[in-house]
Amino acid sequence: MSLHAALDPEVLRLLHTQKRNTTLSSLFISILSIVLLGVSLAFFLLPTLETDGNLTQCYPYQKIDTPKPPKPTIPRFFTHLPPSGSNIGNASIIAETTNTLNLPKLEFTPQISGLSAGENLNEGHKGFQSDNGDFTDIRKTEHAQRCSKQDRLSRLRAGGGNIQTEDAVIKALHWLEKTQSPDGSWGDKHKVAMTGLALLAYLGHCEDPSSEEFGESCLQGIVYLINTGSKNNGRLATDLKDNHWPYEHAIATYALAEAYSFSKRSHYQIPQHQEILQLAGEWIISHQHPSGGWDYAYDTQGSRGGDLSIAAWHIQALKACHVTGLNFKGIKKTAHAALDYVGKRQAKNGGFGYTGTAAVGSAGHHSLTGAGILAYQMWGKGSRSEVRKGANYILSEAKLDYNGADCDLYAHYYHSQAMMQRGGDQWPQYNQMFSDQILLNQGNNGAWKKPGGGKKINAAGALYANNTPEGIHYRTCLCTLMLEVYYRYLPATH
Repeated sequence: MSLHAALDPEVLRLLHTQKRNTTLSSLFISILSIVLLGVSLAFFLLPTLETDGNLTQCYPYQKIDTPKPPKPTIPRFFTHLPPSGSNIGNASIIAETTNTLNLPKLEFTPQISGLSAGENLNEGHKGFQSDNGDFTDIRKTEHAQRCSKQDRLSRLRAGGGNIQTEDAVIKALHWLEKTQSPDGSWGDKHKVAMTGLALLAYLGHCEDPSSEEFGESCLQGIVYLINTGSKNNGRLATDLKDNHWPYEHAIATYALAEAYSFSKRSHYQIPQHQEILQLAGEWIISHQHPSGGWDYAYDTQGSRGGDLSIAAWHIQALKACHVTGLNFKGIKKTAHAALDYVGKRQAKNGGFGYTGTAAVGSAGHHSLTGAGILAYQMWGKGSRSEVRKGANYILSEAKLDYNGADCDLYAHYYHSQAMMQRGGDQWPQYNQMFSDQILLNQGNNGAWKKPGGGKKINAAGALYANNTPEGIHYRTCLCTLMLEVYYRYLPATH
């Protein structure tokens, strides 16, 4: 007989439920264990993965703009001085002259006779004494206001010029840059004078060695003049046997002095610049004729006594030296004597003569009248009767026909400066006479074409009328300086 136990159906259902729950719990615990094991493994393995340099990380694609390479900069051959007020010590900062224009060392110790070694006359910080006994600081007016492009254009328009005037000047400066010789000079027979004129044209537009566009050309011209002076103990000419070398010396001294004033404004220094300038300026002071003028070959004993054409360049050079702030002993006395000399050259009609009161050569007019007026104006004597009479003479007698016989560019180089300084209602009258004649006769290359239209020019020694390279350079510099007159100097106050 077999015995069989039978479970209650309700109990059997409960057993099945318990079995299912147990299975699910076991499965959940297994999954959880696997997850925990994975987390643990990741915790220990991640440092190893981060230091594995062979792994490649992928990022979403992004477009990257490649920056344009910077524009190349023009190397400069000088080092900037620290600005005034800097805490930097007074180190001697000199030019890094790495081009072919290496400055030779002076072969002598500069013993500058006539300069004050210990005496501080403070002459360079003020202008020349005016009629009313006051002194005028001219450094700020001549430099600060013409070196801002905005102010320059504003003064250009106010003076009756226009954008074509500025364009003509810039074209001329580019032409000068292209025609400069490898040694830094311009010209042929009179390289020192032609280099000086080119530098004055650069500086008249406020271009100096620190300028971005014309800086290197300007620097090379300055170094050429310094080299010349270094070889000749401060005498600025290539041929000291040429009777006309005082012209070259005066023009080059004028340019070096103005360049030196710019170096102080722009905080740079060129080796031997100051030494050569002081030698050159002292030579002018010590070689003035007893008449108060200057003569060919710096003859201080001859009866001729000089002429106003030579004297005018020396008076300009002395003024530029005075503005530098350097100490030139005797410069005020020299200037007084020079103005006395100029006054004796004025004729009754107001015009200024050559060696006396008569017009120079066969010019037919007193072409040096502007030179006489400017001499007074530069030294604070702009209100003198000699200036008023001279200005009236220019307005009544001066003519300018670029393509005719009346094209004395040398005369109008002075006339334009003197009449701009004169100001008032006389300047617009003169401006109408000269500006279009100069503007309309510039060539496409920036140089000025041959003047006169085939006629003999009513002028003495019109070297600017020659169609030689030096003649073209000479007249281009004269015309450029005329067009810069709107901002090169401030007009006098009356």
